[in-house]
Amino acid sequence: MEQKYIKYKKALNKAMFLCSKSEKCKFDIQKKLYDWKANPFEHEKIIEYLEKNKYIDEERYVKFYVNDKFKYNKWGKIKIKTMLFQKKIPEKLINGALNKINNQNYLEMLKNVISKKEKSLQETNPYKLKAKLIQFASSRGFEPDIIMKIIEN
Repeated sequence: MEQKYIKYKKALNKAMFLCSKSEKCKFDIQKKLYDWKANPFEHEKIIEYLEKNKYIDEERYVKFYVNDKFKYNKWGKIKIKTMLFQKKIPEKLINGALNKINNQNYLEMLKNVISKKEKSLQETNPYKLKAKLIQFASSRGFEPDIIMKIIEN
């Protein structure tokens, strides 16, 4: 039995609409094209069209992704980098965007995250409290050396 694929034009229009609503990277669109059962031989052609016409711009995507995940999700650089690697974003773009995060804002964010978590914990043992705070901040993607400096202070 022959597999039915959606037509090129329909897949392209759906992808353009999706990209016009929010920033997407090539990986996101490839996944959508697969989910929509677009002809696999046309995926690259669709992606090229979207890039050429600036529907997809990975540099722009990374800039917004890093900004949003840092400000709103309160993620550290490790988690942001890991998530972008999973989307097959080039390391050069990732590092460029991460380096634009203001170090003072980064430390303040971590202090606030740790402070808020500390208030919510009912732990009386200082060693267990410290371990839980380290675990929590690590799960948010902050670097171990920075976590330790903040917790020690």
